[in-house]
Amino acid sequence: MIISRFYVRSSRLLKNGGAVISRAVQTSSENNAANAAAEKLEIKKELPSQNRRPLYLDVQATTPLDPRVLDAMMPYQVSYYGNPHSRTHAYGWESETAMENARKQVASLIGADPREIIFTSGATESNNIAIKGVARFYKSKKNHVITTQTEHKCVLDSCRVLEGEGFDVTYLPVKQNGIVDMKLLEETIRPETSLVSIMTVNNEIGVKQPVADIGALCRSKKVFFHTDAAQAVGKIPVNVNDMKIDLLSISGHKIYGPKGVGALYVRRRPRVRVEAPQSGGGQERGMRSGTVPTPLVVGLGAACELASEEMEYDCGRVNMLSKRLLDKIMSNVSHVIRNGDPEETYPGCLNLSFAYVEGESLLMAIKDIAVSSGSACTSASLEPSYVLRAIGTDEDLAHSSIRFGIGRFTTEEEVDYTAEKCIEHATRLREMSPLWEMVQEGIDLKTIKWSQH
Repeated sequence: MIISRFYVRSSRLLKNGGAVISRAVQTSSENNAANAAAEKLEIKKELPSQNRRPLYLDVQATTPLDPRVLDAMMPYQVSYYGNPHSRTHAYGWESETAMENARKQVASLIGADPREIIFTSGATESNNIAIKGVARFYKSKKNHVITTQTEHKCVLDSCRVLEGEGFDVTYLPVKQNGIVDMKLLEETIRPETSLVSIMTVNNEIGVKQPVADIGALCRSKKVFFHTDAAQAVGKIPVNVNDMKIDLLSISGHKIYGPKGVGALYVRRRPRVRVEAPQSGGGQERGMRSGTVPTPLVVGLGAACELASEEMEYDCGRVNMLSKRLLDKIMSNVSHVIRNGDPEETYPGCLNLSFAYVEGESLLMAIKDIAVSSGSACTSASLEPSYVLRAIGTDEDLAHSSIRFGIGRFTTEEEVDYTAEKCIEHATRLREMSPLWEMVQEGIDLKTIKWSQH
């Protein structure tokens, strides 16, 4: 649900020196009441006709299914429908063979042994198993977990659950460019630290963490290292042995595979032990009981194989399109800020703040382009992105941010159209803004004292 914030202006009195500018604003209690009422509202969603669907630039939320992946899945949806755990007949053997082939394809993409791949329902489940499973198994000896403030919500919430169980969790701040401070991380690791969990590529600002350095540090301290690589696997090179990663989470629908399937890499040597979160038949080395959905894992395997084959080409093309979009917008609109480190980043995730423009208003103005103002997992909230707050972004800039996702099927025409629309509507919305008018007059908004009445 997108609710535009608004300012109510009763009067604007500008005086030189230490004068005061008056603006009527909602009080905190009124804001809370408005937010509560807004959450109860049902916004009518007008679905576009099939001939006028928006352009899709939100691949961090999900990617379209690659037709070649669908081709690989279809026989296991219709003809080869046996339970892969049935050992007494050909139907089971067919599905089991396909499942194990998919395991090899996933393992090959990240340089792992197929026996180290556990199929799950997605990266959220993988993260839950990794974080809660490792922490609980080693609780009698170690009870400290380290993560960062910019992790995916499922990682942060898993850590909060552990805190409720008596674990000590450290949420490390990140630097202004979004990258973790290695010195601070080293100082935070204690003898009782069992796990460090830091994502490879951030889902909101695209920043790449120094995973190899983190892995080396954790190995030297004999601490397990888990990384949420849902936004990285298949898009940038990842090798669990070179990077000394002990646990790694993968999502199928972030790499042009099906939704509802993912994987967790769990190292065998040195062995990582995990307490299983659910009881059942003991499938997937006892870590994830339940029948493995053959069509979905076949799709995940096919998506991983395609990603491995086409990664170099996809990376070059995505980089070119990202630079094209950024250059067009930056050269035509002033006061646009790129969030996150400009170098250590995945170019397919471009997060821009348009100063003096409401992000929600801009989203509504470019409704023929599917983009996002933050993570799809937290977009129901009216609060500014916690990731942008963690890197020190001003609240107004955080509210004016748009995330552009560029992927395998994005075209140059789509990028050009998106840039043109952003330029047009950002300029138009600024002309309606009293703040922009004041900036044009040379007034520094940070020096102004706002009175409330």
